[in-house]
Amino acid sequence: MGEFTYTTVPGKIKPLLEKIRGVGVPAKVTVQWLKTIGFTSSNDSSLIGVLKQAGLIDASGIPTSTWTLYRGAKHKSVLGDAIRKGYADLYAVYPDAHSRSATELDHVFSTSSSAGKQVIAKTVATFKALSEEAEFAASNEPTELVMESNALHTPPAQNPAHTPAAAARGGPSLHIDVQIHISPEALTDQIDQIFASMAKHLYGAKSD
Repeated sequence: MGEFTYTTVPGKIKPLLEKIRGVGVPAKVTVQWLKTIGFTSSNDSSLIGVLKQAGLIDASGIPTSTWTLYRGAKHKSVLGDAIRKGYADLYAVYPDAHSRSATELDHVFSTSSSAGKQVIAKTVATFKALSEEAEFAASNEPTELVMESNALHTPPAQNPAHTPAAAARGGPSLHIDVQIHISPEALTDQIDQIFASMAKHLYGAKSD
């Protein structure tokens, strides 16, 4: 597990991210560039490492495609994906690392560093500050299938109160969209069981 970066001014992560979305894209992120957008403290230079950890800039300080995407409307989701990648070792331990306590994060960061307690505490604070500005998709990145069928415009015929005839008499008609979230780790048999269950409950199909 590799070293994780940290900043001595985690409270400035939020205003820096806001600046990134509001100013032009620099050719390169440097200490001087930070000063031009208002981050003039000597400690502010440690923010550059945070941007590298999150994949917003490369090892040379040049903004990446993630930086460009982050300037868009879905910036929170973009940052969430970037954090997952930048902290891949952490997410290998806790797939929901952004929801974990400071104590749990401390244990993980401590095993990857020989630094003292103060540095580890700043590393945790850095990750927490980043995570608070992001949105995260459900863990293990499920595949979403949206199924829509004309047959679903009316419920199963065995319920006479909701038959097409009832709808013709002025009764209620229903339109149902079914969303299925399937983990990429699901086995073929498990997927088959899901669709077999749908056929049974939505169409009245009999299982073999």
